[in-house]
Amino acid sequence: MSVPGEAALVLQGLRKAYADVVAVDGIDLEAARGECLGLLGPNGAGKTTTIEICEGLTAPDSGTVEVLGMTWRRDAAALRQRIGIQLQETQLAEKLTVAETVTLFRSFYHRGPDIADVIALVQLDEKKGSRVGALSGGQKQRLALACALVGDPDLLFLDEPTTGLDPQARRQVWDLVERLKSSGRTIILTTHYMEEAERLCCRVAIMDHGKIIALGTPRELIASLGADHVVEFALAGGDGAVTVEELRSLEGVLGVRREAGRCLLSVSELHKSVPALLDLVARSGAGLLDLRTHSATLEDVFVSMTGRRLRDE
Repeated sequence: MSVPGEAALVLQGLRKAYADVVAVDGIDLEAARGECLGLLGPNGAGKTTTIEICEGLTAPDSGTVEVLGMTWRRDAAALRQRIGIQLQETQLAEKLTVAETVTLFRSFYHRGPDIADVIALVQLDEKKGSRVGALSGGQKQRLALACALVGDPDLLFLDEPTTGLDPQARRQVWDLVERLKSSGRTIILTTHYMEEAERLCCRVAIMDHGKIIALGTPRELIASLGADHVVEFALAGGDGAVTVEELRSLEGVLGVRREAGRCLLSVSELHKSVPALLDLVARSGAGLLDLRTHSATLEDVFVSMTGRRLRDE
């Protein structure tokens, strides 16, 4: 299995373009063995293309990729035995049963755990005789993950594994990934759900327009904002009743941005900033329609860097 501290994945100068669209623009990135590394960003940021290059499914235009100390050009057959892949959308034969599907994928590998153990790991024991077409969305995602695990991979690629799932199914997949993390596997996870990255990832690389614009632990990236909280509010008649300069002058306010008729303040001292804001709004004569606060998140980091939200289309 993996040896902590050694590189499981090394990308240098990675670039890929489709006609005039640059999907991946000169990425340098390294993942340590035993680490869960997240690629976080909106649709179109380049996450899936980057992962497909790492998986050997797409050839880069330039740059190098080293996976578990090997390259796809030289060691493709050996690499396929040591990685597991869950694609963003996995099309499985709907008339096969769960057990038949896992058995089929197990036949592709020289070694691996018992099929019953893999089915139990993804909590599909009661569905092992059910046809794939009868499974729910969450069950299909867990089956796809089982198919990625049957070769006992050292490196596991999960490309947006919870997209389209309801909250309960998403948390079931999170619990499963947590168990895989505890086994010491290296996991590369792409997602555009900031809460998913915060919960599962040791480090996060934030991507936008094919580039990595930030890299660090979730705590480090959130701390880079310099703010512990975000205050979001809306005023009757719009936000013109108070100026950006007035908001920036409030005690504890570190940053101000306006977004779709709302104001968002990055603040370091919530207990001082909120009373000061309420006093300013009262003096302006504007009515307060809404006021919310939350602890700073990775989404706030992304918005601060790019001016748009993670799930903007």
